[in-house]
Amino acid sequence: MQVWLYNLVTRCYFWCIQIAAIFGNKKAQLWKKGRKDIWGTLQSKISKHKQKVWFHCASLGEFEQARPVLEKFREKYPDFQIVLTFYSPSGYEVRKNYDKADLITYLPTDTPDNALNFLSIVQPKLIFWTKYEFWYHFLHTAKQKNIPVVLFSAIFRKEQLFFKPYGSLHRKMLACFAHIFVQNENSLQLLQGLHIPFVSLAGDTRFDRVAQILQEKHETNFSKVTQFKNNTPLLIVGSAWQEDLAVIEKFLQRFQKPLKIIVAPHEIHENEIRNLQKKYNALLYTELAEENSPQKYKLLIINTIGILSALYRYADFAFVGGAYKQGLHNILEPATFGLPIFFGNKAFQKFQEAQDLLALQTAWSIADENELLVKFEKLYQDKLFYQQCKKATQNYVQKNIGATEKIMQLVEKWI
Repeated sequence: MQVWLYNLVTRCYFWCIQIAAIFGNKKAQLWKKGRKDIWGTLQSKISKHKQKVWFHCASLGEFEQARPVLEKFREKYPDFQIVLTFYSPSGYEVRKNYDKADLITYLPTDTPDNALNFLSIVQPKLIFWTKYEFWYHFLHTAKQKNIPVVLFSAIFRKEQLFFKPYGSLHRKMLACFAHIFVQNENSLQLLQGLHIPFVSLAGDTRFDRVAQILQEKHETNFSKVTQFKNNTPLLIVGSAWQEDLAVIEKFLQRFQKPLKIIVAPHEIHENEIRNLQKKYNALLYTELAEENSPQKYKLLIINTIGILSALYRYADFAFVGGAYKQGLHNILEPATFGLPIFFGNKAFQKFQEAQDLLALQTAWSIADENELLVKFEKLYQDKLFYQQCKKATQNYVQKNIGATEKIMQLVEKWI
């Protein structure tokens, strides 16, 4: 791909967002609104006296990978001003008040002028990008200014543009990084095949993040969730899409043993939430505090954001959404609590942790409610098998902790 074609694609995407915003797409409207006064925000909030470090994440999932590195950096270098940017509203809207960063904003559209303006205002001493982010003009400009850019928790597959004959521009982007920390051996070998010199295997920082979750005392009081559970086995259906709920609904019609359900939809739309509540006579999380007898309900619907990871500690089983179509969501959060995990069978292959847990036979990709019923019944009835799965999953998470420390050891040479 040539630079002119990259610019054309970037510009077309920009205008598609503008048009979608005009026609009422909420995500597009947030994307547009959030970028309206980026430059004013930067000019007014960037310190002229402190050194700066810039962390960039595409969305909320990448933020969870960046978080342990950002917090370790804050702990080790407290005098730096930390700038955190997001590309997607789903990351920015949830974490715009995150207290470990000093300035949180959207990433401007990737143009030569925007890249130059942004880096000239922020003047970061060091830049961290997470997993999938590759913006040519920002990378090229940072390299011209001799600002080191570190990519971490990166994962590569042979079908990506970097490894295609027509992927020369993307290979140039790789050469702009001062160092690339990859998640797995396959990614390391792919980059070594391109003769990328500054690459090393560190693992996935999400393991460090979920280890933090295990130790955290959540500020929210979940005593009402304990009342709802009422010592009954609990299945959490996390980040659920319609395709996931269709399977769960058929499963529940056939599974007749005592079981409580918590459903956390991936996207919270009030009409859909109300329909789900009416259909199952369910309790909404926002109504939980006022409910005197939550234990009488079978199903609790999470209609707020930011608490799913903490709720997994109360569960006995997890079904994680997205793998029937959109792409599997976070399974490491339930894994850190040792939960047996189920997910769809169509869109999980690119997630290393899914492959690993499938190989351990502590997670299962499910085609339909029939398969779910068979696997679930086995775990529900065979307590020894359940405990073996729980221990194997917890050991897997513990074994993979430590990527943050590997990254921070190398950071010292740029500070």
